[in-house]
Amino acid sequence: MSITKKEQLYELIRNNPFISQQEMADQLGLSRSAVAGHVAGLIRERRLLGRAYVLPDERPVLCIGAANLDRKLRPHAPLQMATSNPASAEETFGGVARNIAENVARLGMPCALITALGSDAAGQALRSYAEAAGVDMTGTLRLPSTHTGTYTAVLDAGGELVVALADMGLYEQLTPEFMASRRPQRHGASLVVADLNLPQDTVALLLADARENGVPLVLVAVSQPKMARLPEDLRGLRLLILNRGELETRAGRALPTEADVREACRAVQAQGAQDIIVTCGAAGVYHTIPGDLQWLPAHDVDVVDVTGAGDAFSAAVCWTLAQGGADLTLACERGLHAASLTLQSRQTVSPALNPALFATATEQD
Repeated sequence: MSITKKEQLYELIRNNPFISQQEMADQLGLSRSAVAGHVAGLIRERRLLGRAYVLPDERPVLCIGAANLDRKLRPHAPLQMATSNPASAEETFGGVARNIAENVARLGMPCALITALGSDAAGQALRSYAEAAGVDMTGTLRLPSTHTGTYTAVLDAGGELVVALADMGLYEQLTPEFMASRRPQRHGASLVVADLNLPQDTVALLLADARENGVPLVLVAVSQPKMARLPEDLRGLRLLILNRGELETRAGRALPTEADVREACRAVQAQGAQDIIVTCGAAGVYHTIPGDLQWLPAHDVDVVDVTGAGDAFSAAVCWTLAQGGADLTLACERGLHAASLTLQSRQTVSPALNPALFATATEQD
């Protein structure tokens, strides 16, 4: 039996409670008045309780990008190449955007995630886990007959990353056309955070939106190869977070000195980015300040597992910005604290993160 237009409309609303009547009309080939009639009927049937509105003090941080099944392999002894190594394996949920979203939710701020998930058991489990952690998944794209993305990391005996393999082709479905269908949700956010697993045209759309609607946009790099997805025109970008190797890829040259990093950051700012954070692994981070660059050293901790530490850093920075914080030094200090907790945990998102973590610092802001 064919699905009626009213049922199709109901599914659109289930997937995106923020969708406008005009968007539903465009997608279903109906007039605006016909859509209004179907909506009124659903309300009469009590299948809808009203339109989804977001109060100003409840505007969420919206994360857009990857949500994967992460597999981590750790050898029992120093890794030997080109041979078999006895190892232990574990599976967790990951993905840059998903990790940031869970960290933000653990810090007590409303948070939503737009990603693409397959129709497999991993996709359903990932969605259920995210919702249990407090992440709103209503805007997520569900792809039938598709496997959820995977990220497989090989660590050394000390927990440092040796190599990683990513199967993330499904994020190519997060197209500008799909993202346009989530416009009300994006415009209702306090801050939008996107990773570079998105297609370049989609990143360009988010930048154009940020210029138009004023919702701050943070872009988080994910790898040197995917720096090709970062548009040349960065106008509208509140903050770019990337590591030194990714900045070198953007600059097209090595950056061995602080002066080189400063010059490269100024070039990126000239392309439109307001601020830049350059992470340097276990050493620390650079961040831009008016007319210059500032260095902050990382915390000295015993590393258990590096997975997710960078995402925890980004989440704490975004948590600060979403509260209206303009002090990037404070945001980075909080990020380094969150990263240090994650480095000391075997979990991708540290269970030690909680709303009271930065309470003292918040009171002093």
